[in-house]
Amino acid sequence: MDTRIGFGWDSHAFKPGVPLRIGGMTLEHDSGLAGHSDGDVLLHAITDALLGAVAAGDIGSFFPPGDPRWKDADSAIFLNLALEEIQHAGYGIVNVDTTLVLAAPKISPIAGEMRVRVAELLNVDLDQVSIKAKTPEGLGLDHVAQAHAVVLLERVRDPEDLKSMSAVIQSQRELEDVVEDLLTQVHGVPKRREIVPAFDTEDIT
Repeated sequence: MDTRIGFGWDSHAFKPGVPLRIGGMTLEHDSGLAGHSDGDVLLHAITDALLGAVAAGDIGSFFPPGDPRWKDADSAIFLNLALEEIQHAGYGIVNVDTTLVLAAPKISPIAGEMRVRVAELLNVDLDQVSIKAKTPEGLGLDHVAQAHAVVLLERVRDPEDLKSMSAVIQSQRELEDVVEDLLTQVHGVPKRREIVPAFDTEDIT
């Protein structure tokens, strides 16, 4: 099979007193998104879409909810794990299409910057990433942010492309090491040796 399609969805409730992280960016807002990690609803949806495309489970399979190692963790770590999985399966990203559903803040003024950030995290060109935003009009969900993501993968046949993917994964693994060091120092949590899938289908929340 030369192509794969994956779909991801996530939602988090707004919570006062925490930073608002969406698309790998910190946004100005009076509330953030509640979650065991940083609550980045967009990166969580993209991560699940990538994992689903290669039938590798979901975020909860690798990062069980409530695990102290991932308390307030940067969701780029989860995205990096998904990149490793699609690389191991021999696929690369063709494009990613996403839709955010939230009442506030307005995403359209920063959608371009957010696309750049997500493209950087995925190591793809800007025209391979789409970020749209809608309001939950009439749904009574102004207290929640949701994200939908669809990805198209294509089998990688050029060894140089695989090398490029490996380089990005390695650089982001350095970020994971920094987060683990902080967890050890602040929370007294021992460093992990290996991620063992827990096959927990619950969301990272």
